[in-house]
Amino acid sequence: MKKNPLRALKALGQHIWLDDLSPGQLRDGSLQRLIDADGIDGVITNPATLHNAMAGSPQHADDLQRLRAAGLDAEGRYESLIIPDIQAACDLLWPAYVASSGETGYLSLDVSPTLAHDAAATEAAVLRLHRAVARDNLLIKVPASAAGIRAFEQLTAAGIRVNVTLIFSFAHYEAVAQAYGRGAQRWLADGGNGGQLRSVASIFLSDLDTLVDQRLEVIATPLARVLQGWTGISLAKRCYHRYLELFHGPDFAALGEAGVRPQTLLWASTGNKNPEYDELLYVEALIGPKTINTLPETTLSAFRQRGEALDLLADGIEKAHYHIVALSVQGVDLNEVGETLQHDALHRLAEAYGKVLASI
Repeated sequence: MKKNPLRALKALGQHIWLDDLSPGQLRDGSLQRLIDADGIDGVITNPATLHNAMAGSPQHADDLQRLRAAGLDAEGRYESLIIPDIQAACDLLWPAYVASSGETGYLSLDVSPTLAHDAAATEAAVLRLHRAVARDNLLIKVPASAAGIRAFEQLTAAGIRVNVTLIFSFAHYEAVAQAYGRGAQRWLADGGNGGQLRSVASIFLSDLDTLVDQRLEVIATPLARVLQGWTGISLAKRCYHRYLELFHGPDFAALGEAGVRPQTLLWASTGNKNPEYDELLYVEALIGPKTINTLPETTLSAFRQRGEALDLLADGIEKAHYHIVALSVQGVDLNEVGETLQHDALHRLAEAYGKVLASI
């Protein structure tokens, strides 16, 4: 009988999280089956998916009527509707959290994307959600905008566990990693327990390739054509190299001795958007220890059927560096690309979130 390659990833030190939870996966037992059969030990949520999945049920209509009568605003109604499912998913992941001593077993929940440029409001919303869900294995997603990073440092200094999301460039990652170190130092200076802290940095990959490939298509030199399809992988490998320098070198030693965990790299947006590329492009090349990959169900299924679990993340780091240099030579500014992608992603998320609130 063929061994499940998803299980083999855990033996190599990589955790696999489900991308985009639907409440139906809680009710029909499919999330529990993914945990049991594939070793899934984390979940990422999306506000629109959560709401759309609930909207057709009679129970949703009854709950919504009750919450409207209670005088809650739209955001309060939305949070009251989803929090029971968030808590239920956290509870399913709790055994993995306990078994790993808090390394994994998390559910990752969005803060309102409309707050992305307001650090104080982001902090307040995160603290409110943290209290409302009341689960130790909750990570709250904060975007890697300038204000979001300031909020993230403050939250880390307060002992709150955060998934910093929408990282589209090396500059984004560097700023996020440095903010974690500063926040951790402040937490310890105030007497906090280093083991309380947990954070992941979510690097978005397929969206990056989509935009860079479009620009390379316009440039249309022979080198530009060769560079297509590898920018996401190159960014991930460059970030991993920097992660090793930052979190497994002398600069982090004092924090590590105090029990602070390194901030874990998480590969996001791993569902391939270009049908010409292998659907496992962002899986097989990025297998490595102390990392997380978030996979949608279709990619999970593809890797389960034909994936090969090999530790390849550290391979080709020098090639990744040259790829990024070559992009610059061709006139592709990855910092500008990252800002464009983050701006567009925040705009789309805020629009979707607004539609969810308008519907309730």
